[in-house]
Amino acid sequence: MSLVKPFKGLRPAKGRADDVVAPPYDVLNSAEARERAKGKPYSFLHVSKPEIDLPEDIDVYDRQVYDKAAENLGKMIAEGIMVQDEKPCFYAYRIIMGNHIVTGIVAGASVADYDTNRIKKHEFTRPVKEDDRVNQITAVNAQTGPVMLVYPEQAEIDAIIDGATKTTPDIDVTADDGVQHMIWVMDDPEVNAQLVALFEALPNLYIADGHHRSASASRISKSRIEAGETAEDAQHRHFLSVIFPHHQMEILDYNRVITDLNDNEHGELLERIATSFNIEQESSPVRPKKPNEFGMYINGDWFRLRVDKSLIPQNDPVKRLDVSLLHDNLIQPFLGISDPRKDNRIDFVGGIRGLGELEKRVDSGEMAIAFAFYPTSIEDLMSVADANEVMPPKSTWFEPKLADGLVSYMLKDV
Repeated sequence: MSLVKPFKGLRPAKGRADDVVAPPYDVLNSAEARERAKGKPYSFLHVSKPEIDLPEDIDVYDRQVYDKAAENLGKMIAEGIMVQDEKPCFYAYRIIMGNHIVTGIVAGASVADYDTNRIKKHEFTRPVKEDDRVNQITAVNAQTGPVMLVYPEQAEIDAIIDGATKTTPDIDVTADDGVQHMIWVMDDPEVNAQLVALFEALPNLYIADGHHRSASASRISKSRIEAGETAEDAQHRHFLSVIFPHHQMEILDYNRVITDLNDNEHGELLERIATSFNIEQESSPVRPKKPNEFGMYINGDWFRLRVDKSLIPQNDPVKRLDVSLLHDNLIQPFLGISDPRKDNRIDFVGGIRGLGELEKRVDSGEMAIAFAFYPTSIEDLMSVADANEVMPPKSTWFEPKLADGLVSYMLKDV
């Protein structure tokens, strides 16, 4: 079974992409999704966040929510808003956010290769989140939320995808956040066979974002195989993915805010931190300029922290990450947070919100201290995955985000 394959994508009908395009299901809460979908009956949020069409007090994991997703997608297909391609295709996908441009390919990625870790992971998943995606995919009989993958630099793949973008895109839509999304249908069987072969020659793909989506696809595939699949029911053996070249990927900082100083006085904490970090007070917000450097905001002041080089374990791909260095040498020993996955004293702020968000949350009294990070590199992520290790929680914030609704992967043809 091939690492990637073309498939019959379900896409907005011509002229309908503006009505359909939506942000990923997991970047909005229910209230935000209700607001974004107002006056947009065909927004894909009605499929990915279907609780917006049910009473506000409904549990988002209620069976009715998944049934509503299936009802809404079925309605969009019946009304001709969404149409499935007649033959298997790849889809070149370009996202433009400001000056940053990424161009990749929408493809079915092999569940078997995910299971054997040829498609490499770097995060733990939570069962409740996996269950949610399993229930949603099962209800709509489709994968509607793509997994973001990266491939190691491969010039021939880059050239083929780039060549597909030389014509007028089949979809060109600017979402309400100002990000432009462009799709080109790639339906030439010879070109697609060449792409399949080139991807097959790669040693690995890497999950950038979408661990719960890929894990749920694996669970569904296993259950359908155990139930006795038929030849026409084998779509589940691949999952919806968008695959980008690793050298185009941009990771933003993923910052931390903490509610209290763990019974430390302000001055006392600075003295204790100085045993592991060089500290310089700054007159303006501190955006770290390089790895092993941090910004710290406390009591209305910004400080630049540089970790002592003797504390950096160069041969450990996880322990040498900035998120690990700050946790192991400051957050855990001085602020008393051992497990950031479970401790409600710590919260995480995506770099897209800027340093002003850190100041706002501390100045309001909600938080006592904030830390700004230098972004984790895609090479560091790949090194952790190659070592079969797991990144610390909230290590990476990818931008731009993939859109929902532009290409979906049906587990059974419409």
